[in-house]
Amino acid sequence: MKQRFFFCPKCGGKLSYRNDGERPRLTCDKCRYIFYENPAVGVAAVVLDPEGRILLGRRTGSCKGRWCIPCGYVEYDEDVYHAAVRELREETGLDIRVTGICAVKSNFHNPDAHTVGIWFWAGVNGGELLAGGDLDRLGFFFPDDLPSLAFPTDREVIREISESRGGLDKYSL
Repeated sequence: MKQRFFFCPKCGGKLSYRNDGERPRLTCDKCRYIFYENPAVGVAAVVLDPEGRILLGRRTGSCKGRWCIPCGYVEYDEDVYHAAVRELREETGLDIRVTGICAVKSNFHNPDAHTVGIWFWAGVNGGELLAGGDLDRLGFFFPDDLPSLAFPTDREVIREISESRGGLDKYSL
């Protein structure tokens, strides 16, 4: 296991991996504080047009040039539903309402940052479709004609949606 943190956030002591009976965990050599390395939580909003195409955005930062379901991280003091609304507004200019949970998955595509993603179904209340945040382009795509995707879990989610009910058009909002 690659160590990513070296000092205790409580006392500044050295962190070392110790086996607590379940698994190795970073533990402070000085105060014995256990430093739990928990995954970050991300949210994404699945928006479909009347033809059943899914809204995707082209990324500008990490995975530049590849596409994803509009997404972002949940802030420490933020509700996951509010985070989904905020992130979609930042990246697409759309005001949405969350209508349900589409999928929850662990993301292991980046070995340096384990995340848990929550994909929400979303309906559009208003706004103007305009790329922003980490996206420079937006488009609606059929599941059998997707651009190069940034995240393997987005491909899984799109495939599962398409297969579960015979196509994305069953979910048009």
